[in-house]
Order: sequence, then C-alpha cells, then structure tokens
Amino acid sequence: KALPGVYDFATMTTMNTTEKLRKHALSIPEILLPNSTIDLAKWAVIACDQYTQDRDYWKNAEKLANGAPSTLSLIFPEVYLEDSGRTERIQDIHRAMHEYLDPAGANVFATPLHGCIYLERTTAYGRVRKGLVTAIDLEAYDWKPDTTAMIRATEATIVDRIPPRMEIRRGAPLELPHIMLLVNDPDKTLVERSGTRVRNNKPCYDTRLEPEAGHITGWAVSSEEDLASLADAVESIGKANTCPDGSCFLFAVGDGNHSLATAKAVWEEYREANGLTGEAAERHPARYALIEIVNIHDDGLTFEPIHRVLFGADPEELAGFVKDKLGGTLSVAADESELEQQVASRTTTCFGFVSPGAKTILESPDPALAVSRLQPVLDEFVAAHAGVTMDYIHGTDEVFRLGKKDGAVAILLPPVEKNSFFSTIAATGPLPRKSFSMGEASEKRYYLECRKLFS
Repeated sequence: KALPGVYDFATMTTMNTTEKLRKHALSIPEILLPNSTIDLAKWAVIACDQYTQDRDYWKNAEKLANGAPSTLSLIFPEVYLEDSGRTERIQDIHRAMHEYLDPAGANVFATPLHGCIYLERTTAYGRVRKGLVTAIDLEAYDWKPDTTAMIRATEATIVDRIPPRMEIRRGAPLELPHIMLLVNDPDKTLVERSGTRVRNNKPCYDTRLEPEAGHITGWAVSSEEDLASLADAVESIGKANTCPDGSCFLFAVGDGNHSLATAKAVWEEYREANGLTGEAAERHPARYALIEIVNIHDDGLTFEPIHRVLFGADPEELAGFVKDKLGGTLSVAADESELEQQVASRTTTCFGFVSPGAKTILESPDPALAVSRLQPVLDEFVAAHAGVTMDYIHGTDEVFRLGKKDGAVAILLPPVEKNSFFSTIAATGPLPRKSFSMGEASEKRYYLECRKLFS
C-alpha cells in the first residue's frame, strides 16, 4: 500500500514508465484539490514571498477570502515573518491544515488525484504560461554552487533564510507549491505535449485569480498513456542535457529556491531522526516536493529583474558609490517614463535610482550581467553604513511606489536574457541571490494544489 502523498506506481503505470520517471527525479503525486463546494477564487492565493513590503495587499487578501476556506489559512505570508507571534501563527497554520483534511471537520478536499496537472495561466498582462504540476525527488536537488545535481539552484541561496521556513514545514500535514522549475525543452515535448493530450478533457479546476491577476485552468494528466508520454519526454530531455562528465542538468529552479531548500532540509532532518533508509526512505512523502515545471522556451514566460530598495541610504551618496565601483556616467531623468525607457534599453547597461528627490540613471560600460556586478557593491555599501537595510522587490510599479517614500532609494534593474540561461548556470554556477523573477509580481504562482506530507 502506498504511503499518503506518494504515488502507487504499481497500480497506475508500467515498470518502464516508473523507472524512467524515477531515473529523472520525478514522482507522480497524489494531489489534493478543493471539492466542488469551495469557491476557488477565494481559495487561490499568491505565493507567500510576494509583496513583502505591501501589508495592504495581504490585508486585502484577507478581505477577499472573507472567512471562506482559503490557502491563505495554510501559508505564512513573508511580510509578517519578522513580526511577533510567529510561533502562534505557525500553530494556526498547522491547525487549519488538519481541519481542512478532517472529513468530520471542514472537509475541504475532494478525492485525491493520482497524476499530474497540466495548467494554462493567463496573466493580467495577457500572457499565457503553461505548466505541469508534479513531484520531484529532493535527493536529486542541491543548491550548492559546485553541484552537478539533476536539479540545481539558479541563484545564490541565503542560508539563514532556511531555518525560519523550516519551522513552518516541519511537521506540517500538507504542502502547497509555489516552486517553479525550468526545463530546457526547445521542442516542447514535455509540458506542451502533455497539454495537447489532455486539454480537450474536462478541467479539474478553472477559476479567475484575485485580485485582478488573470485566470487559470488545469487538466489531469493521469492515464497510463499520458504518463508514458510524459516519461518518454523526460528521458529524451535528460539525454539532451547530459554533460560530457555524465551529469544531467535537467531542471533549474526558477522560483521558490528557498522553499525547495527548506523542503530538502526538513526531509534530511526527518530522515536522520527516524533512521530511514532504503525503501522506507524512498517511499516517504516528505522526500518529495510538489512543484510546477515550466519550459524556459514557453512564449508566455518572461524573465523580469528583481529590483532593489535600500532604506536609510542617502540617494546621492549611494548613486555615487555605485558609480565609483562600476564606472560609467550619471545623468538625471526628466520623469519616471524616461528612466524606465533608458534602463530597459538593450544597447547599454543602465540602473535607475529612484528617491523622493531625484530620478538618476547610471549608464555602465560593462556588458556583463547587471545584477552580478551590482549586488556585491550594494552589499559593501550596506555593510559600511549602519542602519541601512536592503530588500528585493518585484515589478516596476513597486520601484516607483517605494521610491516615493522618505528614506528609501529604489533601484530599477535592466531586463534579463533567458536564451543562454541553462548554459550559463552550468558553466558558472548560480547567479547572485534574487537575480530574476519569472514574470511580474501578480504573475507569480498561486496556491491551488496540496499534497500530504506527514500524518
């Protein structure tokens, strides 16, 4: 009998399919979705690591849920991570998870879906992004810079961000995915072909996303034929992405790397504490993580830079410090539109400094990846100035909003190229932390699916 949350391969797939999937770090999960009585527009909530400087967004999310069953009750929005009462909030989250799972309680979930989910997400910007929700083996993931693991981080991992998140996952009966993995599939044989096979079937969910974040539809990928097609595609992609040393770089973490690192840390902790080895370790649900796979060649996938904001810094001093370190010239933009247009230019590398008193552009002659040069300079500035703090923000609108606040300097970064993404990571290792984002803030993954972790 399969453990909760782990796919029973013997009853659903041929051994050939099973072995292909296991070889490539995939496990077909048992996905929990809300039953037909649940309002999905209230159930679905954006990833917890978004809008970390916007408490009003999360207050509005509470108003939208209005006490109805919602993933908001099952997550810890990181805007509140440093507030007092963290332990109590985590206890409330775990309590809500148990209540939603209890047939005699809220009884939120429908019969589990044995399979994957192909989804199409139409964002507020009109882009359609395709994805495949499945589970990956955490033993095949490593965030360290020198790794040759099958699943690798694309950005530097901030180790001290992992322990607070472990408190949330440790012992939680459920997981909800906002992790998105990129796959290098130019022929579109995995995600897109799965969609071609199933999108004429009845969807397993179909809902708008609030507030004003577009629409999402998902279809089950669960028949033996559909799973065999999926396994064949993964095997082919694996061969195409195998290096001369025999290592295979199959998936790159696009979003949610710290959540994936947390999942791995909790699994390793649990495995060691319980002495799990062999089949017992292989079959335990905590060894796996629910994720969404997105093809890096998907036309609906855009890479956006993650911008910076410094609090307590003098705008002129900061801009001058960066100029001295990186070289280049400073100029003043007439307005937000000019600054945005200049920074977005692909003929030069520019940074925009936005503060209540000025809008300054630094044009740098170095063609190297902008954030890889800027981040060490900002780290040096913060270290040399007591009381100055830095945060990472998504979206141009947030840059200009925060740049209007007294004591804040928001820094607008240029666009990120994605065509050579996998080869760059394979050759040089992870990029600096918080280098890019897949889409604007409102385009980030919404929680919909769940999976059992611990009883």
